[in-house]
Amino acid sequence: MLEKIASAENKDRIKLFKTKEMQAIIKIESAVLKGIRNYFEKEGFVEIVVPHITKVTGACENLSTLFELDYFGRRAYLSQTGQLFLEILSPVFQKVWCTIHSFRAEPEVDDRHLTEFTLIEIEFLGNLQQLMEYEEKAIYSAVKEVSRLEEELEILGISKERLKTFKPPYKRITYSEAIEILKEFNLKFGDDLKSKHERKLAEMFGPVFITHYPKEIKFFNMRENDEDPRIVNSVDLILPLAGEAAGGAEREFRYEKLIKRLKESTMFKILVEKGGSEKDFDWYLEFWREHEGTLHSGCGIGVSRVVQSIIGSSDIRTTTPFVMNKNNLF
Repeated sequence: MLEKIASAENKDRIKLFKTKEMQAIIKIESAVLKGIRNYFEKEGFVEIVVPHITKVTGACENLSTLFELDYFGRRAYLSQTGQLFLEILSPVFQKVWCTIHSFRAEPEVDDRHLTEFTLIEIEFLGNLQQLMEYEEKAIYSAVKEVSRLEEELEILGISKERLKTFKPPYKRITYSEAIEILKEFNLKFGDDLKSKHERKLAEMFGPVFITHYPKEIKFFNMRENDEDPRIVNSVDLILPLAGEAAGGAEREFRYEKLIKRLKESTMFKILVEKGGSEKDFDWYLEFWREHEGTLHSGCGIGVSRVVQSIIGSSDIRTTTPFVMNKNNLF
């Protein structure tokens, strides 16, 4: 049945809403959202409403996946992340979070990519270790909420024993350790990990954190490691079947370093080619010029990837009622 749900499009997909399986998945997605929300509220995070139409400050690393629009004669984009907005409020409230719809112009129609999905993001005053603890406890809060749906779990054949495998703490390995473990793939330092690599690691360890990626393949404001400038204090959470479900890092809080990293980034070169400049980040850079020295960290959690891992599906299109990709427009 999951295969049928994954391959259905538009009208055919809507017909599946009458099935017990699709209804069970919808309730599980709702429970995941509730569980994560309850956890961050209990931990004292302040929910922030962030813009969904932004300058390039709403982009992740890959500018080519931005949906561009005309904003009263100005170039604007549908937001992919609320990270930078949350960052500037972290010194005010210490812990902040948001839920957004992340828009990605992904041309692939496959088991991994969506053009719109729900993203939960946090920023707080603290370090990488604290970030990993928040992430794994948020995921487990979602799993515990799902575990209450006994009828839905039975319909989908999900055992409570399998749900217990999401209980923290999760395995932690560095990027360098990961490429050594994956030596059969002939990876070298600087190569990005693909979905097949992530799934292999999750098969070995269950939920696993991979930390300290090479600087060149990560967002410009991830904090450079003090002992090894080749890497950043970053972390990806890999979940079974889903792969990367959350990505985050300590943020660079030194103004001159932040400017330097921005101008050296591949993203910035692409931005300049598109007619942009550092002025596209003016409000963000100005804030950290005035608030230099505040260590803060954060991440984004992809809700569909969490649901995918919980229900045991190899296809992200099984995780939500209205699947948005190149083929689907409701």
